[in-house]
Amino acid sequence: MHRSARFYLSCLLGLSLTGCAAFSGTPDEPVASEEETPAEAAPAEPEIRYTDFEPEELYLLLSGEIAAQRGRYDVTLVNYLNAAKQSRDKVVIERAMRIAQSLNADNAQRQLAELWLEVDPENLQAHRVSAIQAVKNNDLQTAIGHMEQIMDLGGDADFDSLAAMAANLPPEQQRELLALYEQMAERHPQTPELEYSTALLLKVTNQPKRALARIETLLENDPNFQPAIILKGDLLYQVGERREALDHLLVNTRRFPDNRAMGTLYGRMLIGEGELQAAQDEFKRLMTRFPNTPGLRLSHALVALENGQTDLARKDLTRLVELGQHTSEAHYYLGRIADEENKTQQAIGYYRSVEEGNYYFPALARASALLAEEGELDSALADIQGLRQANPEQAENFWLLEVNLLLDQEKQSLALETATEALDAFPDNVRIRYARAMLYDSMDATDKAEQDLRLIIEDDPDNAVALNALGYILTTRTDRLDEARSFIERALALDPENPAILDSMGWVLFLQGQQQEALAYLSEAWAAYPDPEVSAHYGEVLWSTGAQDQARIIWKEGIDVDPDHPVLIETIQRLTGEQQP
Repeated sequence: MHRSARFYLSCLLGLSLTGCAAFSGTPDEPVASEEETPAEAAPAEPEIRYTDFEPEELYLLLSGEIAAQRGRYDVTLVNYLNAAKQSRDKVVIERAMRIAQSLNADNAQRQLAELWLEVDPENLQAHRVSAIQAVKNNDLQTAIGHMEQIMDLGGDADFDSLAAMAANLPPEQQRELLALYEQMAERHPQTPELEYSTALLLKVTNQPKRALARIETLLENDPNFQPAIILKGDLLYQVGERREALDHLLVNTRRFPDNRAMGTLYGRMLIGEGELQAAQDEFKRLMTRFPNTPGLRLSHALVALENGQTDLARKDLTRLVELGQHTSEAHYYLGRIADEENKTQQAIGYYRSVEEGNYYFPALARASALLAEEGELDSALADIQGLRQANPEQAENFWLLEVNLLLDQEKQSLALETATEALDAFPDNVRIRYARAMLYDSMDATDKAEQDLRLIIEDDPDNAVALNALGYILTTRTDRLDEARSFIERALALDPENPAILDSMGWVLFLQGQQQEALAYLSEAWAAYPDPEVSAHYGEVLWSTGAQDQARIIWKEGIDVDPDHPVLIETIQRLTGEQQP
């Protein structure tokens, strides 16, 4: 091979498009950027060997690099894959694997891993890729075999990563993986990583008590194994030992103050237990210790907001915006703060600054509502329609947003027209069809509401919301109580703790003359969700059984929530003859 071709190839096989150090005369060493610590710097590339490639192999590599410069990475991968197979060169195989991984090309990764192990049977990276691809191919036995070889070769087998991936597997495969881990743990006793991963799988398979017992045994032998300490706290909380979980994490977050995951779990548990000031203190500690972790600043801001410390929350959220971190979440909550302070224009500005993520549509919805309240409904609708045209892939969400805005503004006829137009464009959209069904019901068009709900149920027989809605409409709008009850029973079987469905079940039973059975459902619904309409139903059944004082107590609590609720007002006036203020 000509010397110049060999020299070019040595650069070619380096990081694509980064240039060859020999051109500038500088040493070919990785350099950390200003934002990287030495430990975070990219690892050095393996040294390129000046191998004599066959002309066809050289052509494949050169063509692959040219394709990469033109953005045709698919062609680059194909060429590198073929060059790897023909040359069986370790460096080419490794570079081809990196390309395949960057493109998430699973088939190429499988082929390259198999080739790599033929050339270098003890290569840890090849075994890791083979293990991951075996899991994706539902071949768990092969995956475990590769991981065990990694362990035997002295590498990190990442047992915990595979165990964590199991959360996305079907239950039968989760159980199969657990059995394989338990067998491997018997072959390799006193292996902390394996014991921890087995406990993690027990948690995934909903066996928290067994997982906890295994973790406690592990910690007896290795009390400083921090992943196990974190998992123990999680498991204690899951089995109901919440105070013990909090005490355990309090002690260990002070033993290991640099364990961010442990501190974050502790903070979230404090929030779950309603200990918001303690949670705020914990996130402040973490934020001070890890000042460059924006997620901690966001958590601290949100807990401060819940604690009523608005100025502190605003300071953190503003800082996130300045740093360009979590900007959508920060703008959304800044909008919430301005909204609650009745600074309408400022709130609209913040909400409109939310440009992506889970907060985008809630922010747009609230900004639109505020505009409408300011007398600019037409402007709000024009904004939504413009966004729908500019973002056709999200058109369904914009349609639903427009329908809901019109409903909130009590523009029922226009909302119905809009929902119908939206369904012409997207006839399979369940949310828009459900919204139209509720519109029809509110307009006493029971037959049309029933028709829309039946269409939803035909396509999705397990849609508990639609089943309950249809059952409730038939209960309140028709005399078809047996049919109504059948729909509600189906909904209840699918979602037995849903207070809305419990209320529907109680009400249809009452109308069928089964007062005591009705009371059981309505009391449960009211305890879970004391909505004024639930209060109206529960109170009426109590009244009918002679428990009039208790009925008045229930109604009063409903009135306190919504003094103008039409169903509740009508119920009280009909049964007592008393006019409500």
